[in-house]
Amino acid sequence: MGNVITWWGHATCTVEDSGVRVLTDPLFARRLIHLRRRRGDVPPPEAAVADAVLVSHLHSDHLHLPSLAKLAPGTRLIVPRGARRAVPGLRRLDAVGRGGIGRGGVGRGGGLRITEVEPGDEVEIGPLWVRAVPACHDGRRLPVGPQRSPALGYVISGERRTYFAGDTGLFDEMADAVGTVDVALLPVGGWGPHLGHGHLNADRAAEALARLAPDAAVPVHYGTFWPIGMDGVRPHEFHSPGDEFVRQAARRAPGVAVHRLQHGESVRPGATL
Repeated sequence: MGNVITWWGHATCTVEDSGVRVLTDPLFARRLIHLRRRRGDVPPPEAAVADAVLVSHLHSDHLHLPSLAKLAPGTRLIVPRGARRAVPGLRRLDAVGRGGIGRGGVGRGGGLRITEVEPGDEVEIGPLWVRAVPACHDGRRLPVGPQRSPALGYVISGERRTYFAGDTGLFDEMADAVGTVDVALLPVGGWGPHLGHGHLNADRAAEALARLAPDAAVPVHYGTFWPIGMDGVRPHEFHSPGDEFVRQAARRAPGVAVHRLQHGESVRPGATL
């Protein structure tokens, strides 16, 4: 049957595989500090329904505490190593201390079941396995500060292998670290007029796609949030990355089926929904 990918905007996706729902970097907000949602509605309540949630790194547009608070009690939350230490608010959502420690060091109780991982770690979620892989990105909660956690991507293995890249730049070991995958969810833009080190634009994402060589890809992390008051500053960086990625991927990785989704749209890669 394969899997179903739903893109809710920014880096927030639902991956359904083998009857399990995995949610990535949930951001259920109309506004975040200096950013506002310019395209797509705030995801509906059903977007927060998940068996497990993956957080790629600690930046607040990826680890968003109000969005995590919308998850059902007992939901498994997988975060980078050191996240609870670096983000005090995360500890208030943790089931540890509410219901004690369950098997494998995972809390059980009224909160979320938080598991910290680093590259190479694997977590079993029913019939799925989730493996943390490296990402080339600043993993700190703030732009500066002593607390560091690794930025991660994840490979979700079930009926198909789905790579969620989180935020990352190109790095030499990417293909070896990720391994063979069927579907790649790749960031192709950002939330501002400039992309710094540790990000993929449409061109670099197409190069990553050529290296990874999956069967299918979905561009994410573009066309959702933009700084307030900067609507006229390099607007093509907001509107164009998805289409540009499709064009670049056709040239660099012609064997990969690229699905450019609208907000809230779903696709079953390899089939027609």
